[in-house]
Amino acid sequence: MIRLTGSSNPIIKEVRSLKNKSSREEKGLYFVEGCRFVDEALTQEQAQILFTVASDSFVSSKGAEELLNLLAQRVQQCYLVPDNLFRSISDTQNPQGILAVLRQEKLYLQYHRPAKGLIVILDSIKDPGNMGTIIRTADAAGCVGVVITEGCVDVYNPKVLRSTMGSIFHIPVYHGRGIGETMEALKESGFSLYVSHLDGAVSIYEADLSMDIGLIIGSEAEGASIQAVEKADCLVKIPMIGRAESLNASIAAAVIIFEAMRQRGLASKDVLET
Repeated sequence: MIRLTGSSNPIIKEVRSLKNKSSREEKGLYFVEGCRFVDEALTQEQAQILFTVASDSFVSSKGAEELLNLLAQRVQQCYLVPDNLFRSISDTQNPQGILAVLRQEKLYLQYHRPAKGLIVILDSIKDPGNMGTIIRTADAAGCVGVVITEGCVDVYNPKVLRSTMGSIFHIPVYHGRGIGETMEALKESGFSLYVSHLDGAVSIYEADLSMDIGLIIGSEAEGASIQAVEKADCLVKIPMIGRAESLNASIAAAVIIFEAMRQRGLASKDVLET
């Protein structure tokens, strides 16, 4: 491992810059932190790890040897830094002492056609935790992908990545343009477009969610955009009998996604196989 000690070192400055969206976009890079996340990246062939940075305390910690050996086999450049220097580049309050810098691999919807099934489209989702949780939920339910439209938080935001719990490597994440253009592209590909809406005419338990569906989840504050509502084939709602007026965007997405999974018979299939 190559030792770095100064905060002005180009490697340190580069990692620190990746906390900012503009730098991530300019360089086409991002980073993931923590033992589990770095280990997950190592197991994915499509994950292009450029280099890793580890702290002194991590390298000397119990259980680090196995991960360090894997890094030595797969990553050409591994850097070692003092604990205080690692804390200065970390995006977490209590860093584990290991991170990996990767090259962004973006799938643009205009060039890549999704497989048939259930795909989730995010419309102005700005909360990193919500986006990450929706990606994780879509992965768990076997969705064919997630589409990030213009106006959403950056999918490579460190908080988004942490919230995916590694699912960012498991499910295709497509980058669309505006919500209207994205919906038109998916409709041309044979998807029916369902929008989650408080004033939806059809309950999710009455709607047919077994088709090839593009499910649009709107922003936390305002819900789906007017354009999404106008272009939708169906507005669906989650029946609520309590006094709460709405659900968190990621919770609403999870309820609808798993109802679709139930209708498709995937839930019973999983139970039988286990």
